[in-house]
Amino acid sequence: MTEAVVRRLLIDLETPPARHWCGGDAFRTAWFNALSMSFPSGEQFFIDAVKAGVQTLLEERPQAANTPPPPEGVESSGKATLTQAERARFEGAVKAFIGQEATHRRIHALFNAHLAARGLVNHWEARALRRMRVFEGKDVRGPVGATAATEHLTSILAEYLLGDPWTLEGAEPRFVTMWLWHASEETEHRATAFDVYRALGGNEAWRLRFFRVVTTLFVIDSLRQTINNLWHDGTLWQWRTWTSGWRLLFGRRGLIRTLAGPWRR
Repeated sequence: MTEAVVRRLLIDLETPPARHWCGGDAFRTAWFNALSMSFPSGEQFFIDAVKAGVQTLLEERPQAANTPPPPEGVESSGKATLTQAERARFEGAVKAFIGQEATHRRIHALFNAHLAARGLVNHWEARALRRMRVFEGKDVRGPVGATAATEHLTSILAEYLLGDPWTLEGAEPRFVTMWLWHASEETEHRATAFDVYRALGGNEAWRLRFFRVVTTLFVIDSLRQTINNLWHDGTLWQWRTWTSGWRLLFGRRGLIRTLAGPWRR
């Protein structure tokens, strides 16, 4: 588990963003707006899942002062004990994870309020909330595994944005700061849910299934919400909108070409 820091983001979120705040580009603005719409409910799901997961872990594996951790790659039987160092590591990492995610949820909720005031409708959140109910009353490893998969995917996107932030070219500086701050913290806590999932005995086959399902849903939902945002914006059928979209998705520095390798790995 890596060390994560909960930061305060000191930017102006009271002044509404410009209609096309991302460099005057309708498609890039609509795409980033779509991502932001997914975060508040998603972040709350991640917080609840990891909190429940680590609580289950600490209850099933009580503290032992001198018991060594299981060998690398060996799954817990549920009867092993946690050393003081393991307990402190899990509790510290999860506390930081929850702090960062709660801050992301709050910041994007403030941003999304401006989008709603402009007439954009958040359909992604409603679909996500329906899917989340599938996990109610089920094995805690389900929501933790789904969280780990989503955090893995967002960390790939975060590293892409941090490594080559051309998608934010010309954007309002305060929102460049917001997205790079969010991306940085995603890379910091990317392994927290994964570590909890493995400690709970989550297996590799299910991890891969979760990742494929999450990827499919993310691609579909992000495109649906982006298109809906463009429709409300009145720019859906403009040629330059889809020229920009092609460049973002399939261009030399676009998402598909750049992220295919990291996604496979």
